[in-house]
Amino acid sequence: MVVRLVKALVVVERYLNMVETGIKLSIIIPVYNDAIALKKLLSYLYQYLNKQTEVIVVDGGSSDHSLAEAKKYNHHVVCSVAGRAKQMNTGAAVAKGDYLWFLHADSQFVENPIPLLLTNASPWLRFKIKLDGTTKAFRIIESMMNWRTCITGIVTGDHAMLVKKSLFNKVGGFDDIALMEDIELSKKLKGVTLECSNHIVVTSSRKWQKNGITKTIFLMWWLRLNYFFGVDAKKLHSIYYPK
Repeated sequence: MVVRLVKALVVVERYLNMVETGIKLSIIIPVYNDAIALKKLLSYLYQYLNKQTEVIVVDGGSSDHSLAEAKKYNHHVVCSVAGRAKQMNTGAAVAKGDYLWFLHADSQFVENPIPLLLTNASPWLRFKIKLDGTTKAFRIIESMMNWRTCITGIVTGDHAMLVKKSLFNKVGGFDDIALMEDIELSKKLKGVTLECSNHIVVTSSRKWQKNGITKTIFLMWWLRLNYFFGVDAKKLHSIYYPK
């Protein structure tokens, strides 16, 4: 009898919290010296936000104007130790929404994504990547990236991943590692059907443009191969993000 009463009270509490907040979607954006890209993303999102949405900007100790840009729109700003996994977990911990949408600060969209996300019923979803580079090589790269995620179920952060909060909490969120946290989360969600949405997220191709397409592709696969064979993520992070 007592157990049933406790369970009933938990259900009532969850319902009241849902009614009180009215928030279904929490948009979590980890930033570190991303002021220029963040300004563009937040100004775009701001025009589409409503009472069912919230934006949580998690700053990892930026020395530029990232915090100021976030505060312009009265978003929930949280400070965290630097590290994408740490920052996204910090944002998820304070999120009030039923769904968590993890965005990189340089994400862009060709159409309003909010209606799709508010009507979504999938617990695990990824957007279709489009690189902002104009050469034909980038069309091939983005097609391969999109094809790979649907075949393998492995989603990277550039895909603007959406996860139901209860599911995210159940699997323990992102592993606290320096790199490959998105791959580890995908592994945890292997038993969950991934929805490969055709809605597009535009992401930066600056890494390829700066270091060269062939070299960057080789580096990414080399890093994943080394991670697969047990090389420490912190060491791989120092290679991918050299000082």
